[in-house]
Amino acid sequence: MCGCRLTLLGRGWLGALVLLGTLMLCRGLRRPGSPPHHPHVHCYSAGELRDGEAPAHLLGRSLRWDHYVPVQLVPQLERLQDANAGHRRHRRHRERACPALQLRAGLRSEPNERSISPWRYRIDEDENRYPRKLAFAECLCSGCVDVKTGRETTSLNSVAIHQTMMVLRRKPCPRPTGPGLVTFEVDYIRVPVGCTCVLPRTGR
Repeated sequence: MCGCRLTLLGRGWLGALVLLGTLMLCRGLRRPGSPPHHPHVHCYSAGELRDGEAPAHLLGRSLRWDHYVPVQLVPQLERLQDANAGHRRHRRHRERACPALQLRAGLRSEPNERSISPWRYRIDEDENRYPRKLAFAECLCSGCVDVKTGRETTSLNSVAIHQTMMVLRRKPCPRPTGPGLVTFEVDYIRVPVGCTCVLPRTGR
């Protein structure tokens, strides 16, 4: 008698598992042409976003972008661009060359200017990213500056140093939402923040 009860109990559990598996399979199947299933996504209209920025509730205390140097440098770079708007072409042409290191002026210069692997900053702008503007470092030399001569040497190579930074990506909301609605997703990008000198790679 007890053996019969155990057999029935085992069959009951087996039937429940088969039923659960069938329900999960049916739930995963969709009719042809039916919209794909998406998890709950919060969509925003243009009126809810101020100047293309991310919603305020997404910019909590844990997401302090103002602590990142690429964000802090943007206002300063914009002021420099406005001040040098008159001779911008001449300034850009001059900065493309590897600068000579001036030891006497080193104490009054910024770290990126007195480095033996000097770099400059440019503003990288992406309207579908928050922060929309970031300061990207660009190495000015392919080699490095010799401390003794102040001139570039090819015995070392300049390479960019990257920092991984979390950003928000603005993307269209999945269908069947209304047109013009957007959502935000977390993304991680590598931002060049400076340059350093390394030994050149040699083929074996």
